[in-house]
Amino acid sequence: MFSPRAIGIAHTPYTQTKEIPKGLGAKHDAEGVFEILPEFEAGLTDIEGFSHLFVLWVFDRSEGFELFGTVPIDGQPHGVFSTRSPRRPNPIGLTVVELLRREAGRLHVRGVDMLDGTPILDLKPYLSSIPPEKLRRGWIAEAETRAKK
Repeated sequence: MFSPRAIGIAHTPYTQTKEIPKGLGAKHDAEGVFEILPEFEAGLTDIEGFSHLFVLWVFDRSEGFELFGTVPIDGQPHGVFSTRSPRRPNPIGLTVVELLRREAGRLHVRGVDMLDGTPILDLKPYLSSIPPEKLRRGWIAEAETRAKK
C-alpha cells in the first residue's frame, strides 16, 4: 500500500473553500508560499529555472467522495474524474502555479487554489509538448458556450 507523506505546507490567503475563485472565468492569481520541509529542501536544487510547476497536494479537509456531482460552472452532473471536485476517492489535488522566486526552502508562487495549511505532496516542473490547438476542454467548453447565450 502506498502511504504518501507531505514534503511541505502551503501558505495561502484562503481559510475557507468559499473564498477560492470557482466557476467560468475564475482567475487563479492569488500568491502564496510553499514551505518545503528541511529534509526535502535539497530536492529544490535547480527549480528556479522553471517558470511554472505542477503541485500535487491533499484535499485534507474533504470528507467522503461522490462519483457524480454538479459543479459551480454547470448545472449538469458530471463524473468526478472529469471535474476538479475535492470529493474524490483519493483526495489529491493538482494545480499549476507560476514560480515567482525561491528563498531557501520557501517557494513564492502565483496561482494557488488550495486552503492555507494544505499539505504539499510533490512538485514537478510544468512541461507540455501538446500544442494548445490540440487540447480539448470537454464539457467545460460546452458550459462556456451555454453561459455566453
